[in-house]
Amino acid sequence: MGAVNGKDFINRLNQLKPEIWYDGEKVEGLLSEHPAFKGIIQTKAALYDLQHDPKIKDEMTYTSPTSGNPVGLSFLQPKTKEDLIRRRKMFEHWARHTGGIMGRSPDYLNTVLMSFASSVSLLKNKSNSFPNNLQAFYELARENDLSLAHTFVAPQVNRSQIYIENSEEPIAAKVIGKNEEGIIIKGARVLATQGGLTDELLVFSVGKFLFNEDEAFAFSIPSNTKGLKFICRDTFIGGQSAFDHPLSSRYEEMDSIVVFDNVLVPWNRVFYYNNDEVAEDFIIKSSFHPFAKHQVMVRQIVKLEFILGVAELLIETINVSEYQHIHEKMSEIIIGLETMRALLEKAENHASLDEWGYMRPDINTLMVAGNLFPKIYSRFTEIIQQIGASGMITLPTEKAFHSTIRTDLDRYLQGATKPAEERVKIFRLAWDLTMSSFGTRQTQYERYFFGDPIRLSSELYNAYPKSEYVKVISNFLKNHMN
Repeated sequence: MGAVNGKDFINRLNQLKPEIWYDGEKVEGLLSEHPAFKGIIQTKAALYDLQHDPKIKDEMTYTSPTSGNPVGLSFLQPKTKEDLIRRRKMFEHWARHTGGIMGRSPDYLNTVLMSFASSVSLLKNKSNSFPNNLQAFYELARENDLSLAHTFVAPQVNRSQIYIENSEEPIAAKVIGKNEEGIIIKGARVLATQGGLTDELLVFSVGKFLFNEDEAFAFSIPSNTKGLKFICRDTFIGGQSAFDHPLSSRYEEMDSIVVFDNVLVPWNRVFYYNNDEVAEDFIIKSSFHPFAKHQVMVRQIVKLEFILGVAELLIETINVSEYQHIHEKMSEIIIGLETMRALLEKAENHASLDEWGYMRPDINTLMVAGNLFPKIYSRFTEIIQQIGASGMITLPTEKAFHSTIRTDLDRYLQGATKPAEERVKIFRLAWDLTMSSFGTRQTQYERYFFGDPIRLSSELYNAYPKSEYVKVISNFLKNHMN
């Protein structure tokens, strides 16, 4: 089959009929027509269509090493720095189509799965581990362009450092049995972005499961697997009008709780189970972090470009470019953008081959970017709010411009360089990006994309090579202060 187009993606999704619950009701009918999912499904379809755009097809796909079909370039296992750059260009095409707003575009989990397959040797000769299954699923996803959602996180019941679940019924998803057909999972996982809106659900345990080894597993199953249930949060779509809600109407990525009600995972879909050592080591030692962070960083840079454009358009619209505090604020955004770009260049230029012959971007540089972005993103959304000031609040709807009060709106809401309707469009975009429920979810999402920012700081501190710098100072003290 190879790389799919948008129509193929939607048709396949509509045929799945997964069990999704929204606002207390089971979702019936076509997923692509449901008001809570319609926008994001259409956006993803447009991304898949780009794989067949004659102008950029060669930058979106590559030739499968097994079938010879053109397949999505985000599945490419890079072996050279040139391969990394090819992957980056592909990421940029999809990210720029959504302004970097769509955090879970298909290339993210394609990259995650590719990274796991590139490190599959870590599972060889480990108990309850099936490296061939992981390799086979990677190839299945690549050849059929399967869309993926994932869940790595247990329910937030008790976040103390030592917590042993002792409830009669499982809360966190765990293995409760096995038979000749596979393992049986019961319990829940959370934060499945686009859960139920993809072909497959990728499930991995992250961290150490010393006290709960039955929670240490990894597998992928179709979203319509019996006993699998997706419970959606409330929607952040403000409405269907692209004028009133330019971002949420298109890019709202529903998050869900995933409930496993005695779900049977076939043996050929199990990657490992009941092995806490593998669960901890695989995520750390695999190429997951280098490749996933690389994709994320490309998207985040595009998002900063989008923010810079919105901020400058606000400035031009209300003619505040002469003020020095505006220059200072915009310089912050420019410095942040250029710093991220420089870090991306360094991560690629300092890439090196891992033990299996795959070219990993420099992880320390990517970790620096991962610590930086959550801080500057929150600040840059605040800058947009400050530039827009009260103009971010007095925003009539599209319908108002088609009513008898249009004359009043044209007079009182015009900008220095834009008529009222254009001015309102610009400010509504800024509002949806930074102040709407959708916009505030974006801020929280970016703040915790790879986890707790404090933990990320600790990981950077512990991983960063500091000994050479200490040696220099020690030699200085020895040679110059005796």
